Amino acid sequence: MATVRAEKTMSLDGFIADPSDDVAHLFGWYSNGNVETPAPGGGMTFRTSEASARHLRELFVNTGAVVTGRRLFDRTDGWGGSHPIGVPVFVVTHHIPHGWVDAHPDAPFTFVTTGVRDAVAGARAAAGDLSVGVGGADIVRQCLNAGLVDEIVVNLVPVLLGAGIRFFDHLADTPVELAATRVIEGRRVTHLYFRVVRPT
Repeated sequence: MATVRAEKTMSLDGFIADPSDDVAHLFGWYSNGNVETPAPGGGMTFRTSEASARHLRELFVNTGAVVTGRRLFDRTDGWGGSHPIGVPVFVVTHHIPHGWVDAHPDAPFTFVTTGVRDAVAGARAAAGDLSVGVGGADIVRQCLNAGLVDEIVVNLVPVLLGAGIRFFDHLADTPVELAATRVIEGRRVTHLYFRVVRPT
């Protein structure tokens, strides 16, 4: 069964965006180096340190599907019908966006109106032996509360935002115990890998 991984870039005080939903202070590591890593889905090339490039390459190779929420989908305008990683996308939503499917008939997007469990199940089936990436703070929270997340990756940036949108908020069943599995030190970012420890 595909591993479900939640990954976000986060400030040292726990925010993934500032109060206006801006990520400018967090995403500098995507362009602060000289190693180019093109996104498999096209249209985007990252320029990072070699360490962060290694992190990105492994992420791209190992991800077979993505689960995201409607808020992130709308904010990115559905990535123009092609997610940067170039894999099937499962969008958790109450309503399918009017006209979007007709405008993007070949886009590998599935709109799931029956909840996060069904979205993750569909993504796992699509991913096969690869991982499922979970995006969007609210979807991550829902997946954590449902016990669906296997791994958490935090791209920790040395900045204090003071306020904004938290990566981990309103968790229903805490504490959630994590086991550190790996650390990659990039340029102005530290990639922290954790495995979610299941209660025995």
